[in-house]
Amino acid sequence: MCTRLFSLYKSCFCAVEIVQHLSHRAGRALYSKSPNISSDISDHPRVVGSMKYILVTGGVISGIGKGIIASSVGTILKSCGLHVTAIKIDPYINIDAGTFSPYEHGEVFVLDDGGEVDLDLGNYERFLDIRLTKDNNLTTGKIYQSVINKERRGDYLGKTVQVVPHITDAIQDWVMRQAKVPVDDDDVEPQVCVIELGGTVGDIESMPFIEAFRQFQFKVKRENFCNIHVSLVPQPSATGEQKTKPTQNSVRELRGLGLSPDLIMCRCSTPLDNSVKEKISMFCHVEPEQVICVHDVSSIYRVPLLLENQGVVGYFCRRLNLPIETKPRKMLAKWKEMSDRSDRLLEQCSIALVGKYTKFSDSYASVIKALEHSALAISHKLEVKYVDSADLEASRLQEEPVRYHEAWQKLCSANGILVPGGFGVRGTEGKIQAISWARKQKKPFLGRTCLKFIKTEMSCSVCECLEAVLSKVWLLFFLDANSTEFDPETEHPVVIDMPEHNPGQMGGTMRLGKRRTIFKTKNSILRKLYGDVDHLQIFVLFLGVLAWMKAVLFVLCEQVNPELTQHFEEKGFRFVGQDVEGERMEVIELDDHPYFVGVQYHPEFTSRPIKPSPPYLGLLLAAAGRLPGYLQKGCRLSPRETYSDGSGSSSPDSEIADLKLHSLAQE
Repeated sequence: MCTRLFSLYKSCFCAVEIVQHLSHRAGRALYSKSPNISSDISDHPRVVGSMKYILVTGGVISGIGKGIIASSVGTILKSCGLHVTAIKIDPYINIDAGTFSPYEHGEVFVLDDGGEVDLDLGNYERFLDIRLTKDNNLTTGKIYQSVINKERRGDYLGKTVQVVPHITDAIQDWVMRQAKVPVDDDDVEPQVCVIELGGTVGDIESMPFIEAFRQFQFKVKRENFCNIHVSLVPQPSATGEQKTKPTQNSVRELRGLGLSPDLIMCRCSTPLDNSVKEKISMFCHVEPEQVICVHDVSSIYRVPLLLENQGVVGYFCRRLNLPIETKPRKMLAKWKEMSDRSDRLLEQCSIALVGKYTKFSDSYASVIKALEHSALAISHKLEVKYVDSADLEASRLQEEPVRYHEAWQKLCSANGILVPGGFGVRGTEGKIQAISWARKQKKPFLGRTCLKFIKTEMSCSVCECLEAVLSKVWLLFFLDANSTEFDPETEHPVVIDMPEHNPGQMGGTMRLGKRRTIFKTKNSILRKLYGDVDHLQIFVLFLGVLAWMKAVLFVLCEQVNPELTQHFEEKGFRFVGQDVEGERMEVIELDDHPYFVGVQYHPEFTSRPIKPSPPYLGLLLAAAGRLPGYLQKGCRLSPRETYSDGSGSSSPDSEIADLKLHSLAQE
């Protein structure tokens, strides 16, 4: 009996495969009568007014590059004059990313409105040069919280609340509502929404979202919805052959859930062979032109160019009836210029990044991107030397002398030093040693939102300075100087808690987002780097709990004791920036030093590939020995280092004439 059932099942399965194969051939014959995928996009009618949705899903493995591909798709569409927004969906139950360990998901990116979100939204902002909000990051926790709140209010009128339709409807409503929120400076409603679904197709936690978009494609109509599936094509070293079976299985599973991919983007180490494309086309029921190769490239900024060269814009134009006219894509020309420059760099500049989470580079994703942008702007190849701050401490010398000496060798051989902040006591003394060494050796230094920077240079390293210039009474006072973060009972709090500090629950207890900082003096290096403006719009984060160790969300829960600032300024530690109320010291500089800057905010969050962040640009310039010349020229780069005016910018309606950075500092 079992044998007969198995034979019957096998016969049915073969019949299904034959039908799919025949329909595929029929579809290919019909498709061949339509214009080629790379044909002139101006030959087709345009539908204006309907929001276009592009869903990006992933298969085989997580971390395959969906975020970069989603950002690149948005970039090439924006280069055609469209207004593009982006949404990231994370299937985890967390309300937001604020309580994540840096080793779990990498850095936590912070938006203008204070939203703590997945690092992929940082990629969207950098690639598209847009401003997103916390609702552009959708999680299972947010959806369920929203539905439960409605149920408690009685909005469902006593009905049984279920995953289908209530959860799936909530997902669709959220996406449609958020897609209309303007993200560009001109406040124009977006025309295209790129949606990245995190995780991997088949994960149990992503099933409600897959079902929601299965329904969604019919709600918004086929001409307004498109699915990109990102899959892996491995190439085992033993055979060197590109394997398509993982992609076939992934697409089969996606189609079984009700979504058929319009484009299959294959991540691979080398370009796909035509035979491999044909095979994926045959077994995944798409045209060969709909199989897009996304192989490893020298820079992530080449990915938009890679997609455009394979006719992706032309396909979207026909598939979604996009209102695109044929015109030079100036923005992509600038990206090509930037990518070409990246490949030609010869001079090298090394930066020692002294932190607590150096084992996972994504913990400092925005920091690394800001350094890359600045290095590229001055035509230098960046080398980041990761130094675990704990390896610089004296205790490490006793335990593991080799690691201790290797860490110090990296630090001493670098052209500049960057010390991000962090919470807790672990690694603090190592940061103290690194900053003290940078001060004494006059090594270019940037301390970013670094609580330890203030504790370090204003209690430990400052004490060394005070010994020579202050009276013995002051010296004795500062020998026990500390921060209330590390010793709440300290008798001499050089760094104190801010009024907003709330040692309550773990998540959602911070004041976050954009704030204004006022420059107190015109004689400031950082002010000159920002274009000699009076004030800045900065990203700050005010912590509610100090015990949790997050990656790059080093928050502003402490401030320099105002009673002591005068004594520091008299001896060369100048507080050149403060908040509007004049209560919080936001920017510090050290006199008689090539570049010694500490900031209590996050300049890396506003850095863009063609508009680098001024504090990071200053660090790279100083590390390359070019900061004095840059300041003398009025903070302008040489003509060979600026991007050509004719290549356009990242805005569809305007151009960036040069790399003068004053626009970053204005509202």
